[in-house]
Amino acid sequence: MKPTLKAENLCKSYHGLPVVENLNIEVYRGEVFGLLGANGAGKSTSIECLLGTRRAEKGTVSILGMDPAADRKKLFEHVGVQFQEANYQDRITVEELCEEIQSLYKKAKDYENLLQQFQLSEKKKSPVSELSGGQKQRLFILLALIPDPEVVFFDELTTGLDAKARRDVWKYLAELKRKGLTVLLTSHFMDEVEFLCDRIMILKKGRTVFYGTVKEAIEASPYEKLEDAYLWYTGEEVLIHEAI
Repeated sequence: MKPTLKAENLCKSYHGLPVVENLNIEVYRGEVFGLLGANGAGKSTSIECLLGTRRAEKGTVSILGMDPAADRKKLFEHVGVQFQEANYQDRITVEELCEEIQSLYKKAKDYENLLQQFQLSEKKKSPVSELSGGQKQRLFILLALIPDPEVVFFDELTTGLDAKARRDVWKYLAELKRKGLTVLLTSHFMDEVEFLCDRIMILKKGRTVFYGTVKEAIEASPYEKLEDAYLWYTGEEVLIHEAI
């Protein structure tokens, strides 16, 4: 089976400082892949390079057999993206934004159903700027799903959501995964990673320090819980002990 997403030897630096070094990823249809690491580890830059929104200095990327840079228009009919930060017009309403996103795609989901799924139907006429942090996060996830994508990227999937909203998002994504959706996500929540991710990659200063399943990550560490293992891989555990 060919990978849905594949990156080989992807590299990116800023002012001569490496941010992503020799990134190699293969993600398959119906798989949820977690890209993990501390703030500044290179996660967001990696996603931007994978999508072709930021030019890598070295390496190749293929999504659904297409080059994100050369085949951008064709590819993005099949890809959804939720970035960590998003800026929209000042007074645009939830409904207007959904309609605007929907108009960009030949095949799109009914956003009314998505608004109901993400408990935002009552906010249809509200300006996006007046939504709470959690409501905005749910909206940005929803917008990434409007294209009815085959592949979707989530950068900090459930940041700002309460416990119930997080669980609801997980269950919905698990259902889409069963239908064949391929997901690449970043997250700082290890319970989320354990629930959703088939495989993970942990980055430290732009370099891969682990690649495999959650179970393998724990087994290759001195710990029995993913959160402890993750802190060990990233070196944050040492910093915590030093602070104490």
